[in-house]
Amino acid sequence: MAERSTAAVDVADNSGDDPLTAQADTAATDGVAEERKTAEEPTGSPEQKAVERKNGEQPSLAPPELHSGHKLARRYRLEECVTRLDGFSSWRAVDEKLRRAVGVHLLPADHPRARSVLAAARSAALLGDPRFVQVLDAVEENDLVYVVHEWLPDATELTALLADGPLQAHEAYQLVAQISQAMAAAHREGLAHLRLTPSAVLRSSTGQYRIRGLAVNAALRGITADRPQRTDTEAIGALLYAALTQRWPYESDAYGLSGLPKGVGLIPPDQVRAGVHRGLSEIAMRALANDGATASRQEPPCTTPDELAKAVAAMPRVKPPEPEFPAPAEYQRTTYQQGTYGRPQPRPVVTQPVPVPPAPLESRTGKALKWAVGALLIAALGLGSWQIADRLLAPEPKDETPIVQPPVDEKPEPPKPVTISSADDFDPLPGGNGEEYPEAVENAFDGDPSTVWHTKNYTTAHFGNLKTGVGIVLDLGSAQKVSSVDLSFVGRTSVEIRTAPDGASSAPSTAEGFTTQVAGVGSEVKLKLTKAVTTRYVLVWLTELPLTDGQFRGQLTEVKVMG
Repeated sequence: MAERSTAAVDVADNSGDDPLTAQADTAATDGVAEERKTAEEPTGSPEQKAVERKNGEQPSLAPPELHSGHKLARRYRLEECVTRLDGFSSWRAVDEKLRRAVGVHLLPADHPRARSVLAAARSAALLGDPRFVQVLDAVEENDLVYVVHEWLPDATELTALLADGPLQAHEAYQLVAQISQAMAAAHREGLAHLRLTPSAVLRSSTGQYRIRGLAVNAALRGITADRPQRTDTEAIGALLYAALTQRWPYESDAYGLSGLPKGVGLIPPDQVRAGVHRGLSEIAMRALANDGATASRQEPPCTTPDELAKAVAAMPRVKPPEPEFPAPAEYQRTTYQQGTYGRPQPRPVVTQPVPVPPAPLESRTGKALKWAVGALLIAALGLGSWQIADRLLAPEPKDETPIVQPPVDEKPEPPKPVTISSADDFDPLPGGNGEEYPEAVENAFDGDPSTVWHTKNYTTAHFGNLKTGVGIVLDLGSAQKVSSVDLSFVGRTSVEIRTAPDGASSAPSTAEGFTTQVAGVGSEVKLKLTKAVTTRYVLVWLTELPLTDGQFRGQLTEVKVMG
């Protein structure tokens, strides 16, 4: 059950009406521990079905009748059915080819929403953003339509996190910042979620938040919205509200959270619970500006994820709490430590006085020695005075040799940041196809560590044994001195820094055209070149990828070049 609770499938919670997405939550998507009310309703007698057909009503579609052990495409073995309702079913399965767990949605090919589900899954797969649970396959085969997606056994649902209490201010800040930025990127590609609930948000073991069910959850349910950006923005505001207060921002209970008291309306989070961060409370209200809610300082409402992400970025960064260390116990010295434990204290003993011997120089021999030493000192002083007087009275010789001042050591100038003019992804032949998400390359040097440039997913740490590496080429605009490069990755990554020849007017087309300067491995890698070089093009060349959420993928969050 622990694996089920953290799997990459959505959890349906139909408790109460949810105004987030036009009451979209009255039907589940692809849940673990889903409400199985539809599946458990009696099917009715044949006479009842005949009456339905006579009245023109269509009976509900039944999910495909499959069983554990069934294989799809001779590859995906179904293990456990976690949802079966509304004409589709969701399964935990095993990809026998790659030996990893996956999630699978199944529905008949003649299902009225089969076409839209396939289209939504393929569009979501093309996005390729690691902040979303990835769609791995979308196929129509043997009168079945199935969508295969990632299964994340090490991630925790936001629903489970909130069951333990509200989040700390820093954690809530990370939640709204990452989710709003991810949804802004999705909407720029024309993709909406429309079912962004606490069960659709996962936190990985590294603290990164990921969103599941992009476009697919809504397509499975036939959910649409006239203003999809406003719908997703309000949903993000509800998530932040719940994270700050452990309350659902509407009167009905939902997702294991108690709703607000009836009749009081939507009140700011800092009035629901003491100690709530004021800035985050205002952000939540600006996102929940629907239905008459307003921000406490009357800022304009946020109606799109992009506006919400900019509002979060404009507020002062919420720092993580300082670690608390227990105070050391006060040191007490005991009789045991003094070495007298268990023994009686000795009584003071009266000692006989000992005669003190005379000082060494008070004897007859000592007095003679003192006279001799005094005479020697007087003689030495007289000789020294004569030599000093002779030196002072003698004329100074003329020195024709010019005086040369010793050179003053100049301190080396500290390295200065080098501006990166532009960058391109680098995936040369053989083995490469010439492209590794070029649209995300700017994320590697935009100054925001929450954005990433990432590679494609591979089956091994060495790029599926297809090639020796991939990377990005940094264009410094002109020939610049390069002394070190600082890199930040998600996961332990092996990397090399290579430079183009001095004077090159364009970047080499092969990795061998660059000169390898230094190599390193880690998540925070600071690479100092043996000797500073002058170049215009710097190649960040990834040679080994980390395992992230069951797949090998390189993720570069930030790169800085120092001159």
